[in-house]
Amino acid sequence: MTSTPDATPDATAPVPTAAERQAVARAARAVLARQGWGRTTAEAIAASAGVSRDEVRACAGDTGQLLLSVLLDSSASVAAHLADVAVARPGPGESVDLGTELTDLAHAWLSALDAFPEHFAIVRHLAAEITELPAGVAEKWQTAGPRQAQTDLAHRLRTVADSGLLDIDDADRAAVRFVQLTTLAVVQASFHGALPLAEEHTAVLVAQGVEDFLRLYRTGR
Repeated sequence: MTSTPDATPDATAPVPTAAERQAVARAARAVLARQGWGRTTAEAIAASAGVSRDEVRACAGDTGQLLLSVLLDSSASVAAHLADVAVARPGPGESVDLGTELTDLAHAWLSALDAFPEHFAIVRHLAAEITELPAGVAEKWQTAGPRQAQTDLAHRLRTVADSGLLDIDDADRAAVRFVQLTTLAVVQASFHGALPLAEEHTAVLVAQGVEDFLRLYRTGR
């Protein structure tokens, strides 16, 4: 499916203010989270923002480009949150309880599900629409969000390995493994946070994942 360009805004119309553009972007994000890519139209965005379709066009022009911008901005926000998480844990030094630090890291990584519910509602829709998205959207989304987050995590794991706590040859691969082993089961079972798991269930899944990760990468295993 490809987006159809909207009509070119009237050149004589007033130039939208920054606040108006932000309001339209917020409305687009809300509609995208609620209805998915294929059903998010200029009319739906206008209704959500409480403005006319012409005002949406003036602010955004092409609806498809607006949705892509909203998606990439949302993905970058989540990636920045996860970068902060990665920087904080595990802490440096030989006295670190690595198992506890990695467990805390996994739980903090999962905190994004609660911190960005609108984003993960968008993710659920995109997963269902993945074969119908315009060309390039999925790749740009993955680059701005998940891949960037894993790159930041890889840098942190490399630092920990350099301190002697982990034995890692390929930090990028280790970051992927960490996410897969410690958080993916929770993400999948909760449908990206739509149906939160009991804390006890989450704790068990994370603990099992950390144990598996340490079997692979703990120094002297």
